[in-house]
Order: sequence, then structure tokens, then C-alpha cells
Amino acid sequence: ALPAAGVTEGGKMLLILGTSAAHLVLDRDKHDVKGILCMAKDGMMPGWYAYEAGQSCCGDHFKWFVDQYIPAAYEEEAHRQGLSVHQLLTAKAAKLRPGESGLLALDWWNGNRSVLMDSELSGMFLGMTLQTRPEEIYRALIEATAFGTRVIVENFENSGIPIREICVCGGIAKKNPLLMQIYADVLNRELRIVESDQANALGTAIFAAVAAGKNAGGYSSIAEAAHAMGGTGNRSYLPENENSRIYNALYAEYQKLHDYFGRCGNNVMRRLKTLQTAAKI
Repeated sequence: ALPAAGVTEGGKMLLILGTSAAHLVLDRDKHDVKGILCMAKDGMMPGWYAYEAGQSCCGDHFKWFVDQYIPAAYEEEAHRQGLSVHQLLTAKAAKLRPGESGLLALDWWNGNRSVLMDSELSGMFLGMTLQTRPEEIYRALIEATAFGTRVIVENFENSGIPIREICVCGGIAKKNPLLMQIYADVLNRELRIVESDQANALGTAIFAAVAAGKNAGGYSSIAEAAHAMGGTGNRSYLPENENSRIYNALYAEYQKLHDYFGRCGNNVMRRLKTLQTAAKI
């Protein structure tokens, strides 16, 4: 997917959003980056070190919630309006301001891939009351995955890998403008949407065009082919200053929860897993 997004050099991250999330970065130099999935020279582009981080739960969050916890009244409302439940929740969540719900979540429903690399961790909500509504939970889940992505971005930068531009592909990037705006606000960066709906397939075609070579109607380099065949187009999301200000405060609280439950401040999540396993034997 990298060349399809036009990511053929350092300073750019490709964020792939689907049921899970992947964060791909190139750099000329070898860096010791903790908590990532892999690092390999020439692993994604010739002459570049390739780095990959990820979140083991992204779109799965939203499907889990919709499949398991939506009241019948919401399903009936969605049906009357000719919407999916996801579309209805997104429309309702879009009317909320950052911080309005009083909720904060940890995005570890399927463990944490980066940067803690601990599959025994689990999800968490903080701030729920008897007045909490489904759309507030839905938005908090979106915000949690955005906060998790910010942890990953900052981890790369703190390890010496600059990220000056973020490109995004995957089904969610095209289907959910609210999610993309929240990501832009949380990261306080412009997010550029990859033009192709099939970035992986287009990337394969780009590599094939380079393998064919210029004399056969292809291209002489990946960068040349990517410039001609791929790219992000004109669609992007810009951060809104006031939203980013509030999300900075929420992210500071997220970081405290992240370290408390994920870096051995409190091992309760692992102890619960142990008790759960014992109960099933």
C-alpha cells in the first residue's frame, strides 16, 4: 500500500485503518524503536529501513459495540431513517463536542500491539453514569483508537524518526468522516486520504509496472511509478484548534491510564485474565 499512497521516502507515515490498524514508516537510518512489530532494511522500499507498528483493535471496536450493546430503539430509528446502526451512531456522535460525554476509554479490547506489546491487556471505560448514551460510548471508542495512534506517532518521533505527513487508507478512511476528523484533531495534524479504494492492489500494480520497465510501457523506479499511478488526491482533514486543545487535555489523562494499567502500575487486567482462565478449566 505504500507506493499507492505515494509514500516512497522518509518523513511520511501510512496509516491503514480497518478492523485493526497498521502504521508504516520509512527512514534511511536504523533506529532502536521500542514496541513496534518489525523493522527491516529494504522491507518495503529499496534502500530504506521499514518500520511497522499497529493496533490490534480498531474497526473491531465499533462492530463489537454495535453487535452486542445497541438498544432496540436505536435499531428501529436507524431502520426508519434508512441508515445502518453505524451511520446512526456516527450522526449522533458528531453532534457531541470533545469532552462532552465525560468518557475516556482504553483501546485494548484485543490487547495492545504497540507500544506495550501485551495481548493480556483489555479494554476499559472511565466516566460512565446512568445517563451515558450509546453515541457517547461510540465516540469514546473512536477517540480511544485515535489516542492509541498518537502514542505510536510520538513513539516513532521520540525514537528519532520524524513524521511530517500522515496519509490514510482503508475502508474506514473513506466511510467515516467523523472518525477522520477526530483523528486529525487528536493528532493535531493534517491527514491526507489515499485516492485509491484498493491501495494494496494498486501497490502491487505499481511494483509490476516497475518490474516491466520503461521499455515495456512501465516505469524505471518505484518513486516514478508511485507519482504517476498513486497518491493522496485532494481529500484531507485539518485539525480544528479548539478541538485539539480539548483533546490534548484528554490525551494527557489517556497517557496516565495507559501507563498505570499497561506499564505495571496496576496489573489488574492480567490478574483478571488469570482468574478467567482458571474458571474455564
